This record gives sequence, structure tokens and C-alpha cells, in this order.
Amino acid sequence: MANTAATEPPPVPLAPHGPLNEFYAAPAKRSQFVNELFDQAAPDYDWLSGLLSFRTDRRYRRLALSRAGLKPGMKLLDVATGTGLVVKAALEIGLSAEDICGVDPSQGMLAQNRARNPVTLLQGRGERLPFPDASFDFVTMGYALRHVEDLRVLFSELRRVLRPEGRVLVLEITRPQSRVGFRLMELFMRRLLPKLVSWRKRSASSARLLEYYWVTIAECVPPAVILDALNSEGWREVRRVTFGPLLSEYVARK
Repeated sequence: MANTAATEPPPVPLAPHGPLNEFYAAPAKRSQFVNELFDQAAPDYDWLSGLLSFRTDRRYRRLALSRAGLKPGMKLLDVATGTGLVVKAALEIGLSAEDICGVDPSQGMLAQNRARNPVTLLQGRGERLPFPDASFDFVTMGYALRHVEDLRVLFSELRRVLRPEGRVLVLEITRPQSRVGFRLMELFMRRLLPKLVSWRKRSASSARLLEYYWVTIAECVPPAVILDALNSEGWREVRRVTFGPLLSEYVARK
């Protein structure tokens, strides 16, 4: 007798934001658009990061890593490693290059990273990491949560590659809560900075990256949703640490 029991539909992905039709024609094109955008802007990325943070980003990364408990001797995976700014911070606080791995989908960003950091770097995505279970003591992700496809799948995969008691630190920019703060940040990121980049760097792709950054920040799900997603995937000691009105540090333990 045939089994007539209804099969459960697959879970609906928990995307960090909805489709952004002003940048790509269909959701299926998002991944290709983001990869090409980061490939093209990779040579300017470190300069852009410093510009966005008024040159405080390097010190802040070191402090955030230390606050979350990263120490020399730990084996670190940096997801969406980009040009290696988090990797550089980890090296500066004393981790050995042999204990650091980075993963990123963008070949352009990885090329910049390889030229600067003597660590293991692989092409890949956070939702499907090319590592066995329980490979790392610590996992980081810097300002890339808004670019994944499914938060729950990401958090499940990050947890999978961590050893028991391992920790995760996700750094992210959070949408300003006040109306005035929101409008000021929109003006800064969507109007002033792209014009400065177009004039200073003569780079339309880097200016476009800043515009995309802003829209993903403005449309991103609120912190409570991110915390709930971490809890739903079995993480313990889940918390959000804020630094000023814009920066969020999501920290949890396996």
C-alpha cells in the first residue's frame, strides 16, 4: 500500500532582507551580483572600510575579538573573510598564521587577502563550509551577515564546524533606531561617500558597493530576529553587545 502521508514542505529560508530589485532583476541573480560587486571593488575595500569608520576599524576589530574571547593558540575560521581585515586583527592579537583559515565566495577579495596574509584561504560560502565537523575553536564573520541567503542555515553550519564549547563572533552594522540618525546615515552612505569615492578613486563599482551596503543595512532584519535565529540553531549564551549606535557584536557558544 502506497504511503499517502503528506511530506512536510522545506522550511522557508530566513533571509537577512528581502529582494533588492534596484540592484538585480530576480532573487536568483543576487548571488552573482554580490560576487561581481565585491570582485570589482576588492582593490578599494580596505580604503572604504577605513573611510566608513573614520579610521577606527582596525582598533575596533582587535577589541571586539578580544572581548569575545579569542586568544593565541585557538584555531580560527574567518567566514566571508574578504580582504582579510579580521584575519589581520587576529594576527595582531597573537594568533599564529597556521591556526587561521579564511573562506569567501569572491575571488577578487581572496586575491587581495592572499597578497597580505600568510594564512589558509579557500573559496566558499558560510552556508556550506568546506571543513569537517568540530574543526575550529572560534568562528568569526565581519560585516557580511547581510549578504547570506539563510540565517538559520548559516548559524547551523557555523555551529557544525566548531568544537564543543567553541565560540562565534558576528560583527554587523545595525540600522539606526532614531529617524534623525537613519536619515543622517543614509545621507552619508548613499550620497556623500559614493560621490567621494567616484571622485577620489574614479571607481563606479566601489561607489555602487557603498550604495548596496546602505540598502542592505536599511532593509536588514532587526537584531531580535538574528538572536532568535542563533537560539533556534542550538547556540548557548547568545547575546548582543553594542558599540555606539551602529555596531553590533553577536556572540554565542556551542
